[in-house]
Amino acid sequence: MIDNRAIVTEFARLFYTERDVPTAFATYVVEDYIQHNPSVPDGRAAAVAMLADKFATPGAAFDIQRILVDGDFALIHVKATFPGNPVAAVADIYRLEGGKVVEHWDVLQRMPDEVANNHPMF
Repeated sequence: MIDNRAIVTEFARLFYTERDVPTAFATYVVEDYIQHNPSVPDGRAAAVAMLADKFATPGAAFDIQRILVDGDFALIHVKATFPGNPVAAVADIYRLEGGKVVEHWDVLQRMPDEVANNHPMF
């Protein structure tokens, strides 16, 4: 039986924590994966080309807040920090098939300068 939670947890460690985009994608993402972010082409190679430099930015941090797994779907909630930019909350949604990521969606919300309540985004 495939353990999607273990797969997604290890993918998240490599991708967000270690920021080793090439290894995370080569190990856990199919070559022809479907990308729903309109600014990123389909395919593993396109994602690595677009993300590797971004994740290598000095001072950038991607702190995993939670991982939710439901069958073949996983959501990784991330606190993304880039030098000179506001903190952002990212929800990356993945669909797995046969133990590999085959599809991706994402939702991004930047931390506003002023907030209407004292509830944290994380």
